Amino acid sequence: MSPEVIGFLALAALFVAIFIGFPIAFTLIAVALAFGYWALGDVVLYLMTLQVFSVMRDPTLAAVPFFLFMGFLLEQSGLMERLFRGIEHLLADVRGSLYLAVLVTATIFAAATGIVGSSVTLLGVMAAPAMMKSGYDVRMSAGAITAGGTLGILIPPSVMLIVMGPVVGVPTTYLFAAAVFPGLMLAGLYIAYTLIRSFFNPRLGPPLPMEERAENFAIVLKELAVGVVPVVIVILATLGVILAGIATPTDAGAMGAFAVFLLTLLYRQMSWERLKKAVYATLEVSCMILLLVAASNFFGAVFSRLGSATWLAEALLTLEMTPIVMLLLILAIIFILGWPLEWVPIVLIVVPIFLPLVKQLGIDLVWFSTLVAVCLQTAWLSPPVALSAYFLKGVVPEWGLKDIYLGMLQFMGLQLVGLGILLAFPALATWLPQYLFQ
Repeated sequence: MSPEVIGFLALAALFVAIFIGFPIAFTLIAVALAFGYWALGDVVLYLMTLQVFSVMRDPTLAAVPFFLFMGFLLEQSGLMERLFRGIEHLLADVRGSLYLAVLVTATIFAAATGIVGSSVTLLGVMAAPAMMKSGYDVRMSAGAITAGGTLGILIPPSVMLIVMGPVVGVPTTYLFAAAVFPGLMLAGLYIAYTLIRSFFNPRLGPPLPMEERAENFAIVLKELAVGVVPVVIVILATLGVILAGIATPTDAGAMGAFAVFLLTLLYRQMSWERLKKAVYATLEVSCMILLLVAASNFFGAVFSRLGSATWLAEALLTLEMTPIVMLLLILAIIFILGWPLEWVPIVLIVVPIFLPLVKQLGIDLVWFSTLVAVCLQTAWLSPPVALSAYFLKGVVPEWGLKDIYLGMLQFMGLQLVGLGILLAFPALATWLPQYLFQ
């Protein structure tokens, strides 16, 4: 049996084991060891050692725990809730103001954490009671919360982009810069959609009831100045020093986490219990991601050494499709796999398989990476497997799963519009990295 065929057998065994429910990281290691030893012998052990140590030595991946800690601190400390309340009271007279408050808060929170589950859960806890009390449409409310929560997968400093950089061989700073305009474009599409529909149909998003508003505008300004502005400045400064080339993502993440920690102390929002939860959550998620990175690098090394990736690229090239059609095919596969799988195995297993083909087609890797990120974000909103729906249902049991799904479908349509715009105008992703770094 040829090495290429053994590689595809390993890939098939991997996906079968994952869909059955075996832990992904240990499945990757076991499958790579078994099939690699079959085809390569003792060489597979050296490959495993090399790939694990290469991950341990990668300074870019050290940014993962810093940005996770920053996000979990904001989640535990209640500062994001203060941000939401400030925006809510500032825009109290606007139809659909709570939609706007949710989406603006989600966009800012996305710049602090790339964990979709945390974002959707926190937004649901903060916004859903106010939306129900104000008589907001359940479906659009659910759609705004879930769609806003998924922005964290795209808007830098996204954990997914930190992991994707070494996989595709592109500096993480380039991917951060590339994701800025697409992320803001999607947030803008969500905001425009909710406000326009609320303007023409006030029942979807009526203004905030008088009893829910602040007593006077001075209170609103004070809340914004004291409770909101410092948090926003810290987050934007963290991203700003990365894009300006002043600091690496790892250095900026460390400073951002420390600054948020100081803010929580100054606002007296920190307790030992909250700090412990944030540290434990950071440790748990960081270990999961980094173990997956090491395991998938090992599997990818075995798959490449067997020649399976090269064979697949050459076989697809013989189909004589245009590069854009081939790109659409790749994105469709990634989108479908995004229903049952999280972004980690897709970025670490599926993307490297298609990477040789993408390079041979001459597709810009920065643009391709951004398209993959937007595509995976869209998959988070795709029923019936969309995990965002279950995160929201867990914290807002009053909302039916059917209504949550129907709300998410509206915003998934907006996501597809955004993906189409990005496909039609690659400069949305490529201009800023070229301007800043070339």
